[in-house]
Amino acid sequence: MASSGERAGNGTAKPVNLALQGGGSHGAFTWGVLDALLEDGRLDFDGVSGTSAGAMNAVALADGWQRGGAEGARECLAAFWEAIARKGRFSPLQRTPADIWFGNFSYENSPTYRFFDIFSRVFSPYDVNVLDYNPLREVLVETIDFDRVHRCAGFKVFVSATNVHNGKVRVFHGEEVTADVVMASACLPTLYKAVEIDGIPYWDGGFGGNPVLFPFFYETQTEDCLLVQINPIEREATPQTAQEIQDRMNEITFNAGLLREFRAIEFVRRLKADGRLEGTDYRSTRMHRIAADAVVKDLSASSKLNTEWSFLTEMRDTGRAAAQDFLEAHFADIGVRASLDLSEELRADILPVSEREPVGKRMRKAMKRLSRDNAREGGE
Repeated sequence: MASSGERAGNGTAKPVNLALQGGGSHGAFTWGVLDALLEDGRLDFDGVSGTSAGAMNAVALADGWQRGGAEGARECLAAFWEAIARKGRFSPLQRTPADIWFGNFSYENSPTYRFFDIFSRVFSPYDVNVLDYNPLREVLVETIDFDRVHRCAGFKVFVSATNVHNGKVRVFHGEEVTADVVMASACLPTLYKAVEIDGIPYWDGGFGGNPVLFPFFYETQTEDCLLVQINPIEREATPQTAQEIQDRMNEITFNAGLLREFRAIEFVRRLKADGRLEGTDYRSTRMHRIAADAVVKDLSASSKLNTEWSFLTEMRDTGRAAAQDFLEAHFADIGVRASLDLSEELRADILPVSEREPVGKRMRKAMKRLSRDNAREGGE
């Protein structure tokens, strides 16, 4: 199987960077998106950045690609999510008979879920999960060959995790991407102990970037970025119950890093359009998005823990349909123009002209802030 760059160069496929958001079992939507893109074959991947469930999809994609190209990647992704479903059969979290009858995939009505939710707010994993058991690690080790991930020649893989000590996001790539790194990227601090890597504890990468985009600017040549977004940025309804408020707070927190990078991308685009960055290394990024809003808007956050095969395959099929719709509507845009209008996405963040600082001053402050936010562990 030819590498991404080689295939893109012969005119048969368009190169893109993939940004895969995390979201527990909602990541099966991303599985469906990737499955449809691989089946279609008109896109090549230059870089793949993933956080949490997005990181798991990324390493499954790389493992399978190195094993057998697009078809190998499809098989590996399917095997990974099938293993998740098998392991989930033994979970104490199960839907109530009424929820099964009415097709509700959330756990809001499950007494067991309610108990664990309250329990996790009183006791930490250091109190109750002394052995730090996480069934997800077993699935990851059993289904993913990280040696193949390291040898993947088709595209670069980036996995992010949050340094507990300094709160900065760290991006792992190449041979740094191990099972521990992926588990760190998915480590929810109320459920599991922080994952230590080289003596440093890490939590879920979503606190710092979900997923991070900035590695694409420095490590790849492709200017098109396709975001697979699971967590909705906007919700029309105002949360009222304690659980709804907590869920919305988590969504806002996990989208904050992504919105910060949106602002930086849009700022650079405007400066380039004004001719203010001529002769610099800054380049515009054409953003595209496949969003799971249509399927997740009616699901509570508790459904992210649901690993039933029927739920995972429903998410997969929805992801496949969303990817096919995207290709039909926007394939021609890739390599030409952005199909995601960031100025519209960030419209509430943009001040009236009269309130803006001079462009030069804003640019210096924004670049300084972006450099600081994207600094790796240790102030790199």
